[in-house]
Amino acid sequence: MRAFLQSGQQLRAMAWPVFIGQVAVLAFSTVDTLMLGRLGSQALAALAVGSAAYVTVFVGLMGVVLAIGPIAGRLFGAQQHAAAGAQLQQAQWLALLLALPGMALLAWPEPFVRLAGLEGAVAAQVRAYLGPMALALLPALLFTAFRGFNTAISRPKAVMALQVGALALKVPLTALLVFGGGPIPGLGAAGCGWATAIAMSLQWLAAHELLRRDPYYRPFALGRWLDSRPQRAALMGLVRLGLPMGGSILVEVTGFTFMAFFIARLGANAVAGHQIAVNLVSMMFMLPLALSSAATALVAQALGARDLALAQRLGRHALIWGLLVAALAGGLVALLREPIVRLYTHDTTAAAAALPLLVWVWFFHIGDAVQTVCAGVLRAHHVATLPMVIYVLALWGVGIGGGYTLAFGLQGTAAGALGFWWSATFGLALAALLLSGLQLWVERQLIRSAAD
Repeated sequence: MRAFLQSGQQLRAMAWPVFIGQVAVLAFSTVDTLMLGRLGSQALAALAVGSAAYVTVFVGLMGVVLAIGPIAGRLFGAQQHAAAGAQLQQAQWLALLLALPGMALLAWPEPFVRLAGLEGAVAAQVRAYLGPMALALLPALLFTAFRGFNTAISRPKAVMALQVGALALKVPLTALLVFGGGPIPGLGAAGCGWATAIAMSLQWLAAHELLRRDPYYRPFALGRWLDSRPQRAALMGLVRLGLPMGGSILVEVTGFTFMAFFIARLGANAVAGHQIAVNLVSMMFMLPLALSSAATALVAQALGARDLALAQRLGRHALIWGLLVAALAGGLVALLREPIVRLYTHDTTAAAAALPLLVWVWFFHIGDAVQTVCAGVLRAHHVATLPMVIYVLALWGVGIGGGYTLAFGLQGTAAGALGFWWSATFGLALAALLLSGLQLWVERQLIRSAAD
């Protein structure tokens, strides 16, 4: 028990600033949801599809860039600071290269519009929202490299401060651009996109200046990013680990975003209720995600220092802590779902669509927490390809495939949006079971090979 509590203290010290920073990031979407909720179901439906499109593109690319985390973490644990700094510079070049096709896709979002089956005013609002979000993609990916590096070197508070600062800017900007004020007309959903693009750009500029001026980073020999040159070997190392990482995260996130696209076919009220539910679940997910990030960093540092027993202890205890925290948080939200939904909207139709979805939150969140902590530990071990396969089978096969069948009918029955949530819950439970088994096997193999 003493070792378990000690692991909890180590994880908490790393996780709490990550948690606050990630809540600030998710609050971007929460602010958009709350403000557009005042404009009705059509505006919420446009946000649901537009944000799903952006998240699909961003998160897949983000996962590749985040390979900087386990790589820099091991180098930091081995006291190779300059080598860790060089990896950050290469991760920034990788972010730039990946942003270009992503920006093009967001600037021409017709595949997403057609997938959701949208027409008329809602489709026009989706296009207006994604135009500025395409501009937000590059600074968002560059900041991802900064975030992954700082977490890996045990400095998550610097990331947290910038993320909270960006949110403080985002809130008034969104209100001004969505509703208008003085000579500035209200832009609706497009205003959310422009506010995000401005906040993301300023956030990255602040991060860049911090890297240049803060004495803490001197041992990493960073210099100016653009004075460095892309290094093929380093980029390929990031890509080899980052592609399956990005694939796993993309599959995980599209398990939710594709739900929005398909539920949009059920009408504006159904997708508005889904948007409320998924925003709440995403907010809850920030705690296990922070725990996962902390576990990745600490386990990678222990592996770099060749302390295999510590790496095993931290990994297993992170899994148990994730399960306990998720069970408590999920139970509270399930019990308080009615007053929570009233915070999001006064539209009785949208609230009625959201409430049945939140019944599943407890089970959904437990599976979500366990699988993300396991995935984080496995990334520290540089095990990413097999988890991606597990995600494809569990989240796409069971979650999306089963959800589509249940939602749109099987032999004359149709469960609607609930069908997707039922299947997503079972898919996450399956992923959690398989990934936890894989984590325990990898840890045993590592200790056994060291003993030999």
